[in-house]
Amino acid sequence: MRILIAVDGSTPSELARDLAAGIPWPPASTLRVVAALEIGGALFGAPWYAVAPANADELEQRYLQELGEYAAATAARLQERERSVQSAVIRGRAATAIVEEARRFGADLVIVGSRGHGALEEMLLGSVSAEVVDHAPCPVLVARRRQFASALLADDGSAGARAAAEKLLRWPIFAGLPLRVLSVAAQPVPWEPAFPTKYAPSDGDAIREGREAAVEAHRRIATDTADRMRRAGLSAEADVRSGDAAHEIVAAARETGADVVVMGTRGHTGLARLVLGSVARNVLHHAPCSVLVVRERIAGGSRDRAEKDEAREMASA
Repeated sequence: MRILIAVDGSTPSELARDLAAGIPWPPASTLRVVAALEIGGALFGAPWYAVAPANADELEQRYLQELGEYAAATAARLQERERSVQSAVIRGRAATAIVEEARRFGADLVIVGSRGHGALEEMLLGSVSAEVVDHAPCPVLVARRRQFASALLADDGSAGARAAAEKLLRWPIFAGLPLRVLSVAAQPVPWEPAFPTKYAPSDGDAIREGREAAVEAHRRIATDTADRMRRAGLSAEADVRSGDAAHEIVAAARETGADVVVMGTRGHTGLARLVLGSVARNVLHHAPCSVLVVRERIAGGSRDRAEKDEAREMASA
């Protein structure tokens, strides 16, 4: 595997580093630690270079040296036998530079921290992390915990969810982890006499039957996926809930103590490709644990070819 780890010296990025250090990467994996540094006036928070400090060049060189040393020290902590570890300082807007480096490096996975401070803020997603998730050419793991010992797979039966399940099956890092497969059945708005609604009171039985059918359909989704995971040697159990998908996924992660939520999202092209699904975004913002986001594979595209290359590499490992 080829893993890109973005650091900046902050507490969230140190958590990403520690999470990466605790994951059992397959032999011959390459880990690349990068720290991004702005260019020109943006480096000093100025709209253009002309208003940068008089000693801007000197400061820039010092920042480069300090970031380079930090990235190298981080890489040294990740070094193990049968593993290649690299470090580098990349230039430009942090999110843009990380995404471009992931593409250039051919990353299978990007790991970023989730910027936040305090009880509430630690569950919110930083702008750099959010942008990397939106634009990265590969799955992104947003780190909120150092542990990587249990996983929750959110499965709604979509192509994105199937892509996420494939990562669980193909990536050796999930071998031996207890896994819960969760599928959430959305519920229609019930009829209430005090509010206008498209449902008539006589529709009550139909609404109830629709709810029951939805729960049963999602039970089959969770059960089928859990069975597939078990056949592949993973320890998996199925879970089905009703309600708002993002809320139930976050609640399940909290209740079960999952270390990572694994979920898929749509794989559109063009402008739609840049917009993360609302469920995935809400989970990213509010999950109490790390979140791995896997985009739906685009048939015939570069992501599709990368999947095939990855499968060949895993088979030969």
